[in-house]
Amino acid sequence: MMAAERAGPAKSRAIVIRTVAFGETSSVVTLFARELGKVRTLAKGAWRPKGHFDGGLDLLSTSEVLVLRTASGGLDLLTEACLEHRFRVGRSLAAVSGGMHVAALLDDLTADADPQPELFDAAHATLRDLSGTVMPDDIVAGVVVRAELAVLRITGHGPALCECASCGAGLPAAGRVAFGMLDGGTLCGRCRQGRRAVISVSPEGLATLRGFAGPDRRSIDLSPAVGAEVRAIMNAYLSHLLGRPPVAARWLPHQPAPKAARPRGSRERHAP
Repeated sequence: MMAAERAGPAKSRAIVIRTVAFGETSSVVTLFARELGKVRTLAKGAWRPKGHFDGGLDLLSTSEVLVLRTASGGLDLLTEACLEHRFRVGRSLAAVSGGMHVAALLDDLTADADPQPELFDAAHATLRDLSGTVMPDDIVAGVVVRAELAVLRITGHGPALCECASCGAGLPAAGRVAFGMLDGGTLCGRCRQGRRAVISVSPEGLATLRGFAGPDRRSIDLSPAVGAEVRAIMNAYLSHLLGRPPVAARWLPHQPAPKAARPRGSRERHAP
């Protein structure tokens, strides 16, 4: 078999979002690179004691990488990875789960070789916040929701939160608001009629989502009730978008009852 045609070297900062063992010492590494987008690479000798990677392939870490691109569409060849920031596993299971969840979203919601520097910066900042954190779970939950909404917005899947996702009309100033999973966000009273997969969101839950979707990165206090409601909304929205439940999200704080996060049919349900 002829060797894959090479398109030349490329250097970039990159987040390690997935690794799979290949043979005894090599690994298939999926990177989300600031200048290259998502790239799938083969790191030969990745786990040799004296390799060229020196911890730069640890999951969720950020490294300066050198990639030999292929013109044939196969795996690129990863030749160097110089560690910039290692994701440190502290005592918070929620923080580690949040980091894994963000990595999974980068893998699921982006195309190969599609650079998105803003998305890289948002993900990198989130992983820095979660790395080795001693923050309480309520704060971690908010960091993850803010990251989810940023990833959704940048990739073109952000939910409408301030107007009707269907007609663009304003929303009621008070009371609960319908949120259509298949429609991409909040719905006015007229557009809600006859829609499927709709839940009812409390004023507190909607205000919290709007706060996390905004530019202000200050932490927002999450009560258990509001935290469970927001987590249910995000779980359900991502499940409809991905066609399956987000795997790593199951270990995040404020998990709702399963049925509350999976609205079915035309009956409107309350998020917990």
